[in-house]
Amino acid sequence: MTVIAFVIGVALLVVGLAVSIALHELGHLIPAKRFGVRVGQYMIGFGRTLWSRRIGETEYGVKAIPLGGYISMAGMYPPSPAADGAADGAATDGKAGGGFFATMVQDARAVNDQTLDGDDGKHTFYDLPVYKRVIIMLGGPVMNLLLAMVLFAIVFSGIGLQTATTTIASVNECVLPAGTTQTACTADDPASPAAAAGLRPGDVIVSVDGTAVQTFAEASAIIQAAPNRTLPIVVRRNGAEQTLQVTPMLAERQIAGPDGTAQTAEVGFVGMTATVEYVRQPLWDGPQAALAQTGQVAGVIWQLPVRVYDTAVDLFTGQSRDPNSPLSVVGAGRLAGEVAATDAPILNRVASLLTILGSLNVALFVFNLVPLLPLDGGHVVVALWDGLRRAWAKLWRRPPPAPVDATKLVPVTFVVVVALIAMTVVLVAADLFNPVKLLGG
Repeated sequence: MTVIAFVIGVALLVVGLAVSIALHELGHLIPAKRFGVRVGQYMIGFGRTLWSRRIGETEYGVKAIPLGGYISMAGMYPPSPAADGAADGAATDGKAGGGFFATMVQDARAVNDQTLDGDDGKHTFYDLPVYKRVIIMLGGPVMNLLLAMVLFAIVFSGIGLQTATTTIASVNECVLPAGTTQTACTADDPASPAAAAGLRPGDVIVSVDGTAVQTFAEASAIIQAAPNRTLPIVVRRNGAEQTLQVTPMLAERQIAGPDGTAQTAEVGFVGMTATVEYVRQPLWDGPQAALAQTGQVAGVIWQLPVRVYDTAVDLFTGQSRDPNSPLSVVGAGRLAGEVAATDAPILNRVASLLTILGSLNVALFVFNLVPLLPLDGGHVVVALWDGLRRAWAKLWRRPPPAPVDATKLVPVTFVVVVALIAMTVVLVAADLFNPVKLLGG
């Protein structure tokens, strides 16, 4: 059953990733069609075409490898010299001269020229106003961000966050030293302050030391700050309120530090635990969490080459991998499988899987905004540069310059693609042979 659950978790992530890619490309497709650009293809995946259907001018299809997607727009770049008839200092046959990169430029121009065939009254992408090109290219990443917000909203407001409530789940009979392996009380172990005060499982804490509390965390904060001082605790038991006197003892316990990490400190301790329940959060908490994670991921993206290098070092030296190191799709799938196979309530697993998928869409949003071709952010930079050149010419009353020919950046694009492939290979290998162990595996 565990293996089946693992496979189901991986399959759900693959389906979720395919949906994310489909929505990303839809974010490009809708504004492109709205602005009158001819779109020849809308494809989910790469490789061999599994299914396709032509509706109007556009062929919609699904390919074998669901790790990406694309739409084919008419005139992503200006026509090559051979197509438009001239360019100052350029050969009229459109050939790009010798050399590997020059051949790549020519091939890119040839493919782009094919999208310009036919005069059907449609606009080309390169000829659109700058703001429309930017909207088309940002449409994909924005769809990923919106999907992440929806997924986090489902987790936060639809399912809820696991929260320690004011209902007492258990009361320790005695106080055991911190870090001990002892599991049962002995005659020499002192009774816990909670047991001595008469607190029972099922009691609902109403107030501590005269302060009304809404969460167990609020009650714990008051108790931890008052060691060796007797505190009145009002509890609701069987529908009636009663006041108990409890004296927290000074003990070493693990508490959350200012940065969220666990720290050992001497605090007041009474020996009780809280009932954990799903508490639905306000509707805007999910989108806020997605935006907060966006900022965190943006900080990581700029460190990605260094983090991938560190991951490679850990892989080849056999060191334990940093839990915060980047993951490939394989790593995300493995994590989804482990979550699905854990011995936890189904609602916990569903919430975790939705959180993973939401985080993946946040990563897709941020990564696609990196200002390098072939990423969406690179196309945005090209459009903005084109607009800046036109505005400068207009300011000085000069003729408008020719559109920016981004095919000249194909060599840079090639280097970026090779770097991305190399990083992917490293991360996939690390996820297979030195995986992140977030679940104690």
